[in-house]
Amino acid sequence: MNKVDYIFSAGKVSCIFNGQFDEATIGASKEQVVVITDNHIKSLHAAKLEGFRVISISPGEQYKTQATVDQIILQLLEMEAGKETLIIGMGGGVVTDIAGYVASVYKRGTRLGLVPTSVLAMVDAAIGGKNGVDVGIYKNMVGTVYQPAFILFDYGFLETLPVEEWINGFAEIIKHACIKDRLLFEMMERYTAHDIQADSTLIASLVERNVAIKMAVVTEDELEKADRKLLNFGHTIGHAIEKLHQLPHGYAVSIGMVAACNLSEKINGLHFSDAQRVVKLLARYHLPVDLETEYNKVFDVLKLDKKREADVMHFVLLHKIGHAETKPVRMDYLRENLQNIL
Repeated sequence: MNKVDYIFSAGKVSCIFNGQFDEATIGASKEQVVVITDNHIKSLHAAKLEGFRVISISPGEQYKTQATVDQIILQLLEMEAGKETLIIGMGGGVVTDIAGYVASVYKRGTRLGLVPTSVLAMVDAAIGGKNGVDVGIYKNMVGTVYQPAFILFDYGFLETLPVEEWINGFAEIIKHACIKDRLLFEMMERYTAHDIQADSTLIASLVERNVAIKMAVVTEDELEKADRKLLNFGHTIGHAIEKLHQLPHGYAVSIGMVAACNLSEKINGLHFSDAQRVVKLLARYHLPVDLETEYNKVFDVLKLDKKREADVMHFVLLHKIGHAETKPVRMDYLRENLQNIL
């Protein structure tokens, strides 16, 4: 087990790598804890949850709503959970988002720990304190920034992870490589999805490297005033098509990264060869790189994105692999060129 501490405005976040989910590791007794998870994780890992109070929700993005949050809060009240209760979110990105949001608003703030169980949650969703719920087809429109006391990385959860969820996680790893780590990008070019899935040491090192990349950004810009915006690479168009087409998050972000590369070629000086390397790497990890869609519908969702200000969208664009920047793009330009970008 290896612990790394990161300092945020409200205190310390401990990342516990290669740990086991038990009372000793989380530093609390079962009576002090309420675990929020989903029905799938609960059934697969019932032994780990034995003796803990558990609130289980239906799995899937469609349940990442305020209605689900309200149901959880009613159950917390029935359990007589107080401010001293440790809420633990155990699951993928939907669960860690919901658990973080619940902990931030229940009785105006309770203790929080996160146990991500998917690659995507380990390398991205559980890191940085952002949480929230969707409103209709609009992703993450309501939420807070609320840091957990700890994030526990128990790699044993990955042994039951479906192939689709591995692919989801690879999208966020490639995103980090594109914006911040050219050497990581080159390393991913040397491996395949099967290589990583088959090598527990390799996946552990990848998780820790990606956590370090994201933590370096978010500890310096917790509230997304500057560099943290770069973590939205691929997410602007990605979020729009994710909800419209009911795509897994990583699949939508992959298509969004291709679109961002196309836009980067047009207005940010990204060389064609670098753009093609990004497309090739995404395809290498079985991620989609194109999509047939109704562009007017995509734009209608896109125009309500949180990164829009008046008549511009703040888009994350690549200048070269490993170097990204945020650039304002006029909404009328996006409307006129969306079909050529996407």
